[in-house]
Amino acid sequence: MKKICYKLIIPIAMLVAVSTGCKKDIVAEQESANPLQPRIFDLLREFSGAQIIEEGDTAKFSNIEITPAGKADISWMVDGKEVSKDKKFAFAPDKGGEFTIKLKVSYNGDSSVRSTKVLVNPATYTFKSYNKVSMTYLTQDATAANVNFANVTHVAYKVGLVSPEGDLDTSPGEAGQKAKEIVARAHIAGVPVILGISGRLSGIDGWAIYETNDFGTAIRDAAKRTKLVGLVKAYVAAKHMDGVDIMMTDINSGNAPDNIHAIGPFLTELKAALPASAIVTVTATVNYQHWEYPDLSAASWVNLHAFEDNIHIGPDAPVGQSSSLQFMKDGAAIWTNFHLPASKLVIGIPAFGLRYNALNAAGNNESWGSYDYMTYKAILTADPTAYSKEFSDKSGAGGVYFNGLPLVTEKALYIKNNPFKGAYLWAGDFDTQDANSLMMAIFNTQK
Repeated sequence: MKKICYKLIIPIAMLVAVSTGCKKDIVAEQESANPLQPRIFDLLREFSGAQIIEEGDTAKFSNIEITPAGKADISWMVDGKEVSKDKKFAFAPDKGGEFTIKLKVSYNGDSSVRSTKVLVNPATYTFKSYNKVSMTYLTQDATAANVNFANVTHVAYKVGLVSPEGDLDTSPGEAGQKAKEIVARAHIAGVPVILGISGRLSGIDGWAIYETNDFGTAIRDAAKRTKLVGLVKAYVAAKHMDGVDIMMTDINSGNAPDNIHAIGPFLTELKAALPASAIVTVTATVNYQHWEYPDLSAASWVNLHAFEDNIHIGPDAPVGQSSSLQFMKDGAAIWTNFHLPASKLVIGIPAFGLRYNALNAAGNNESWGSYDYMTYKAILTADPTAYSKEFSDKSGAGGVYFNGLPLVTEKALYIKNNPFKGAYLWAGDFDTQDANSLMMAIFNTQK
């Protein structure tokens, strides 16, 4: 029986060997006839958008699968230079900037490629020199795409919302890493970023709402004020911002005088909490309530809301330009005559217009609800030639009045030719990013 067993084993072994050889031949034939395609599986979507990190941190690409596994050639490149052939890659830059990360997988003459950007906020940066402040003031809805950093000296980002309890909501800046990207791109360009904080604002015009006291309530109370200072300090440090603007607009209520007076101790406490190099500013009105402001000389400068004269809104109000050159001049003169030297004042210019949607029989504004505001870029969408005007009849029953390039240039020239600190545009994300940009006109006129 043993002989029989050995005789059976030998043919079986030969059969296995032949079978294995046949399988290898079949695989080879199949791969030759139907070669596998190299593929990249981005399991956690690490290539779906730019990663934004601080200098000294690491951008990791560790959840990548590649086929055919173990066969494909892998090449990681940074700005076109190969840096690794491993499946996983960790990018640890030693400087700030924007870098292109590319993964190329090759097999049998074919290749698959994925690429993305890594934006690195530099640990050290030097601010660009300037003669006059040319500041874009962004709303919470803005992104870095709303700024041409070559045309600004400063960026203010109104992303902080103050509650009556002294809390600070900065959540709009977290969506899509907006705050991190704005700061990183600004610092790479040598532009400081200032955190704008306010209570609730009225909308496009970004100013006071009737009988709101959110910010005022917080800073009138010593404990809430200290709490708010701590939250602001922590956010500025976490986002590597360069200062804070106090946009306290609770000036249209019965508590307006007390709200305005409270800016003084809040400014003092905030400056003491922030680094000595921090830019700390206040945005203030030019109307009759200017008398209520405390001494603001400790601020780096004061932004003047020198637009919207308020005589062209309301029932039976005459239609017209609410943000004229003369109104800006008069508003600035109030502050130079009674409060601060011109060198401490940054003058506001609007990137929006006043639209009349219904007029009465006399041709005046019909009611409190018959007007609203349009962004500058929306005005240009409705009327592509509006950049050269102050009025367009393409929107609203009574048209829209705004500041086009000629008026903005005239304002910027007045600011340049006088000893003011500079100008700001509210709001930068209402502007265009082409040859008709108001911010570009301000910057080019003042430089």
